Amino acid sequence: MVIDDSNTIRKSAEIFLVQAGCQVVLAEDGFDALAKIADHQPDLVFCDILMPRLDGYQTCALIKKNPRFAGTPVVMLSSKDGLFDRARGRMVGSDEYLTKPFTKDSLLNTVAAHARNN
Repeated sequence: MVIDDSNTIRKSAEIFLVQAGCQVVLAEDGFDALAKIADHQPDLVFCDILMPRLDGYQTCALIKKNPRFAGTPVVMLSSKDGLFDRARGRMVGSDEYLTKPFTKDSLLNTVAAHARNN
């Protein structure tokens, strides 16, 4: 699942992941993601931090609080590569942090790392 309010980021992530043989569910923000997550039960969630309505930290925390998805890896996406953002992501349960713009390789390496853990 890719949660990002940027259509460009969602589309590029979708293209990279589909080319690698992944099934992709797209969500525009946290509320959209929470509505779709139960139906699709993703193996991995990429979550933008800066989004309207429900930010990435809140979205990640809500996903991780649900016993059904507590073990689902959540990778925070942000254009900011600060220590504070990484620490805050860890505090809400994120498993990794990927800086935007990401490359195809960095995205697929992250998928591979978490696919082995599941």
